[in-house]
Amino acid sequence: MRVVAITGASAGIGRATALWLARGGAAVAICARRAERLEAVAAEIVAAGGQALPIVADVTRGDDVDQFVARTVETFGHLDVMICNAGFGVAGSIDQVPPAQMQKLVDINYTGTYHAARAALPLFRRQNSGHLIFVSSIVGKRGVPYMGAYAATKFAQAGLAECLRAEFVGTPIHVSVVFPVSTDTEFFDVMVGETGAAVARAFGPRQHVDTVAAAIARAIDKPVAEVYPHAMSRGLAIFNALAPGWCDRFVQRFGRKPAR
Repeated sequence: MRVVAITGASAGIGRATALWLARGGAAVAICARRAERLEAVAAEIVAAGGQALPIVADVTRGDDVDQFVARTVETFGHLDVMICNAGFGVAGSIDQVPPAQMQKLVDINYTGTYHAARAALPLFRRQNSGHLIFVSSIVGKRGVPYMGAYAATKFAQAGLAECLRAEFVGTPIHVSVVFPVSTDTEFFDVMVGETGAAVARAFGPRQHVDTVAAAIARAIDKPVAEVYPHAMSRGLAIFNALAPGWCDRFVQRFGRKPAR
């Protein structure tokens, strides 16, 4: 039985991935801060054919994440995959983002990923197997206007993953980064609330949350370094590497400028 732990699993990509894996018979440990939402997702996991372990945890607190991993192993006996998914976004030029909000982004998006990876890695080393999956964003590969604060945390996730991949290359421990484009979740509504102003919806491709969940499931079955759920978005990364100046002009259309 495959055992998967997912942070930020009460909604969005985390929830969709939990349900997708449950339909394949996985045991899924889920954590988030909203107890009622977690319990609802746990019931959905069981109804889908999986086993569920909902644990209230704050990814900004290392002790919470350590307990999340420990409880998962106590319940299911081992851990195969840690999906570091918890995160949120804000919009605005960097001088419009208050320092406290920037710190909150770092604490949840990057430090939360660090805590989850740090908690899982000793176990993966002991069992000589495991898979870390970081849910980043396409703006963690190529930034767009007015998303600098958020993109910085997503680039940080990708940088951490690259270093870990190099550390574990040739071993049974795998590290993958997922780069979704705009996805139909509550992410946009949360971003508007956190930004404190109306935010323009991004122009460009969108994807269904199940598309991301399916791509993550495929990466678990066959580990790869980078996952692009929207196939064409890989071209943006290549374009940026080859012609970053031209890419600057191209991505202007994808900015999320808030109304101030």
